[in-house]
Amino acid sequence: MIITFREKSIIELIVRTAGKHTVHSLATYINVSARTIQRDLKSVEKTLKQFDLELKRTANEGLFIDGKNEQVYRLVQNLMGSQPTDETPEERKLNLLIILLHEGPSFKTKMLANQLGVSAATLSAYLDDLTEWLGKFSITLTRKRGVGVELGGEEANKRHALANYFLVYFYEEIVEQLYLLQQGKKLGEPVLGYFSPHYLAEIDGLVNQRINNEQTRLADSDYIGLVIHVCLTIQRTEHHFLLETVAEAATEYSGESKLMEALCAELNDRLSVSLTTSDAHFLSVVLRGSKVQGTDSGYYDSVLLGKLIQSVIGEVSANLHVDLSDDFSLYQGLLAHMGPSIFRLNQNLELFNPLTDEIKRKYPVLFMAVAKSLEKVFKDINFPADEIAFIVLHFGSALLMNEEKVQINAVVICPTGIGTSKMLASRIQKEIVEINSVKILSINDFQSARFDDFDLIISTIRLPLTDIDYIMVSPLLSDKDIGYIETYLQNNLEKITRKKRYLTSEIQPEDRMQNNKPSVQTLLQEIKDVQSSMDAILNNFRVCRQQQAPDHWKVLNGMVEQAKADRLVTSVSAVMHQLEEREKKGGLGIPNTTMGLFHCRDDSVQKLIFQVAHLEEFCTVEGMDGKSMRIKNLLLMLAPVKMSDREQEILSIISTSLIESDASMMIFSSSNEKMIRQKLEDLFLDYLQNNLIKE
Repeated sequence: MIITFREKSIIELIVRTAGKHTVHSLATYINVSARTIQRDLKSVEKTLKQFDLELKRTANEGLFIDGKNEQVYRLVQNLMGSQPTDETPEERKLNLLIILLHEGPSFKTKMLANQLGVSAATLSAYLDDLTEWLGKFSITLTRKRGVGVELGGEEANKRHALANYFLVYFYEEIVEQLYLLQQGKKLGEPVLGYFSPHYLAEIDGLVNQRINNEQTRLADSDYIGLVIHVCLTIQRTEHHFLLETVAEAATEYSGESKLMEALCAELNDRLSVSLTTSDAHFLSVVLRGSKVQGTDSGYYDSVLLGKLIQSVIGEVSANLHVDLSDDFSLYQGLLAHMGPSIFRLNQNLELFNPLTDEIKRKYPVLFMAVAKSLEKVFKDINFPADEIAFIVLHFGSALLMNEEKVQINAVVICPTGIGTSKMLASRIQKEIVEINSVKILSINDFQSARFDDFDLIISTIRLPLTDIDYIMVSPLLSDKDIGYIETYLQNNLEKITRKKRYLTSEIQPEDRMQNNKPSVQTLLQEIKDVQSSMDAILNNFRVCRQQQAPDHWKVLNGMVEQAKADRLVTSVSAVMHQLEEREKKGGLGIPNTTMGLFHCRDDSVQKLIFQVAHLEEFCTVEGMDGKSMRIKNLLLMLAPVKMSDREQEILSIISTSLIESDASMMIFSSSNEKMIRQKLEDLFLDYLQNNLIKE
């Protein structure tokens, strides 16, 4: 009887207290996450079938074993005589994968079975699963009689395969171990039987310090993914599993490459390892495919992508008979998500979404609408189901955010990504009418949070907290999760409302209606932000003509120097450096036009700036599609690092309008200052009428 300690404990608890234990009570009792219990229950059900028994639930979700008493007695007898193992099937498959990737390239099946402590039949089943997994990364696993098991594939693909296996099946365990390391705990054994705790601690600190700063803050799942890729790269390189030489490693993705080269150099000094230029390039590709946590980072970075996203939103709106075209939060979230995602797809980096099946089951119509729209708009990109599911979360969040909000303040701690956390917050506000607001905190931020400011703490993973009550739920908030939250609110109502009790007796119906409206101060501040943004752009807008210029950088430098003379910027060198860094990340020429949009954010910028320089002769720049192109119009857009949501929206409507139609492209490339200014005024007037006035 092959069974783990956890599975044995679960069966014994259910047998002793039939119908009393739920998934969450078992998780609390055994001190693991509810997701881990759910995973173990699948194995428990298989074990029970061997004894003609079934695992069933009562009306209150209590678990009990259904079957004849003599079969239950026989099960208990077998449990008493069994010798449990600490390893689950996924853990044994991980061990097998590590053996295959570190001790290869060929193995005898009998030796593998003995090394894992499993039968030949179990080994064969594990190899079948790993063959399918590795195939997604272009790695072949073949079995030949007389030869054994052979593994073939490029080193980069092997690293991606192993890293993703850790992230898909052991994400929570990695988060927990990193938290312990951050708290200064000494771990005596390798994390998950593979990662050096010392390496993980050093890498976590360096990645957080050197890369995860305010301007390039990564989404939680991508931050953990980068840490795992760096640690795995070090350990693979130490074992002499080297990457193929990459000729373009020093030039391609220069922004990310510089960060990674500096990081690798520091790791070489601290850990006495020898990471190569190819290692730095490999990690720069991983970084380039990561999502930043703040959606504002992509608010006007890609005009072409922004236009395509608007088309997707329009198609989904038409398919569902809803109007999401004015939802700036949806547009902004998709812009931040899809840039890195498309890069990953073009690099053949596999993306896995453990929620895909559940999303397809719960939102089949929305899933089909999004898939259809992506296929129609992005004709040259094949979006897999896992990626479509992530995008569905963004649309699901937008559709649910329109629902009513009332009364209690909650915080969601969710390390599963931007779209998932937004979806969970929206579901909570829709399904639980008592909750007024939901704040989202990342796993990296929750340690410094003031939980006294919240009435309810909700998490999608087990938190290392002992003195604070919280509720653990699925990222998609199942009906059972809703029941747990409603029960908690009912049982703790007096505690939650204690500091607000004075409202219950004095509030009038008219006041309740006012509670759902923004405060006067908030509205006035938004009006000020909009006014100052529009004033700055219109007052400082100009079109300058350049008779002769050696290259576009001379023209841009002249424009920035004039901006300094006008007291719009304080440092020409700082702005030019940011413009150069931005161009290194990707071309800025707008294909099928004669325009290039050069833009950046820097602390030295005092006011929003949008200006145009018209060249008498063409100059050559890299286009947004990666191809060389000729331009005559340099569009300069500058902004400070810190901006309000309204200021971001103002710049966004300008950048997305550049190619909204042939007429719009002709206006912005006309060099006619009066005509362009009128276009800007029309955009601003339309924004005021459809946003501030309507709101």
